[in-house]
Amino acid sequence: MTLTDLNSGFRDDEQRRRVQRVVHDRLADDRDPQECRFLMRFWWQLVMSYQEVSMDELSLNVGKPKLEVIEALISAIRSSHADIDAWITTARQVFPVVQDRGFRAAQDNER
Repeated sequence: MTLTDLNSGFRDDEQRRRVQRVVHDRLADDRDPQECRFLMRFWWQLVMSYQEVSMDELSLNVGKPKLEVIEALISAIRSSHADIDAWITTARQVFPVVQDRGFRAAQDNER
C-alpha cells in the first residue's frame, strides 16, 4: 500500500502538526535507532507527496505495538478528521513522552 496520499488527509496544517508531534514525541525513541529512523521517515511522509517510507519498510523495522498504532493512524487519515483527532487522544494516553537521552546529556554537561 502506498503512503503518498497521507499528506492530503488532514483537516488543516495544525491537525497534521499535532499528529507529527505524537509520532515524534511519543513513538520515535532514539534508544532503538533503527525503529526511530523509520518512524521519523514516516513523520516526513505525513508532509510529503512522494514516497519517503513504505509499509513494507515500516513492517520490517517498527515493533508490533507502534506498527499497530501507525496502521491505525493511516486508517484514520483515510477515514475522517474526527478519527484523526480520536487517534491523537488515544496515542497520547497509551504512549508516554519519550525522554531524549542526547538532549538530557547535553543539559547535564552544561551544569
